[in-house]
Amino acid sequence: MEVKSAVLRESAATTPYADSQPIKIETLKLGAPQLGEVLVEIKAASLCHSDLSVVDGSRPRPLPMALGHEAAGVVKEVGEGVTDLEPGDHVVCVFVPSCGHCVPCMEGRPALCEPGAKSNGDGTLIGGGIRLHHGEETVHHHVGVSAFSEHIVLSQNSLVKVNKDIPFEKLALFGCAVITGVGAVINTAHIKLGSTVGVVGLGGIGLSALLGAVAAGASRVVAIDINDKKLEKAKELGATDVFNSKSNQVIDEIKSATGGGLDYVFETAGAVPALDVAYAITRRGGTTVTTGLPHPEHEFSFPYVTLTAEEKTLKGSYVGSCVPKRDIPNFIELFKQGRLPVDKLHAKTIALEEINVGFDLLASGDYSRIIVKF
Repeated sequence: MEVKSAVLRESAATTPYADSQPIKIETLKLGAPQLGEVLVEIKAASLCHSDLSVVDGSRPRPLPMALGHEAAGVVKEVGEGVTDLEPGDHVVCVFVPSCGHCVPCMEGRPALCEPGAKSNGDGTLIGGGIRLHHGEETVHHHVGVSAFSEHIVLSQNSLVKVNKDIPFEKLALFGCAVITGVGAVINTAHIKLGSTVGVVGLGGIGLSALLGAVAAGASRVVAIDINDKKLEKAKELGATDVFNSKSNQVIDEIKSATGGGLDYVFETAGAVPALDVAYAITRRGGTTVTTGLPHPEHEFSFPYVTLTAEEKTLKGSYVGSCVPKRDIPNFIELFKQGRLPVDKLHAKTIALEEINVGFDLLASGDYSRIIVKF
């Protein structure tokens, strides 16, 4: 079948993208679902910094590539061997497919699936296949999803079936921002009731982490960013304290205000200066967790002695250490109960044809989540 898709043909283009137009809206040929694959009609897809990092070149990927990964839609057709999904099901897309057989998968850590990581880097589905073409040209899949498309074929392991009582533009957020941010708090850090928490970087993932900390019973939630609009949003979502990290004294200010630092600090910006701040404001005996995905060449250094003498912990968290088929339904239930108001992250809705402008808006830092609604 033919589908309209947003295809990146040039990374690291000059900004604004509204002028350089690195992403083209093209009509592609989409192959039928094969063994273990599913055809999905995409209903809503969010713009995420993981997409932007491919556009700006900080995360190199094979081109051309059909972008998009944080999305929700409706199953239209299933391939051979698919037994847990059927046409009409509502699904959330997951950007790390899990094979179920490698060591991390067998350990209950599907976010670290080894074949999934390889296929994402290669721009293929988890089985190595590619279902998108422009004439005779191969168009790569973005992290096994390519959600900025009217329809797309995915591995069944890239989908989580959900109830049909939530609008798609809200469901889409659970595919990346929510599981990464909330998951980092719940699964990676295992924060304790009454803990003090800091969040450095208030994009969609950072604000989700903030919501997760509030829902988990943190007694104090400190939000840090360089954008005052995001600090205001953080207060709206439950932050008890906010600090603008443009201040040269922000580390001292936070440590003074919190009596030496915070129990858990989450860095979600994917920038070395942000991680510097996060580690510095983590108290003695505390834990720093990073969800950031910086350029592969960027390195972080810290005083070695603090790991021992201060018993600090520094941890990475990918996809919120989630088991998507377990966690996404649980997080959706918390949303329905009003305990995880992730709909407040939705800042703007655009058409697919506005996607270059959308990435300009995302890069500006003023919008936590911009959603393409089909």
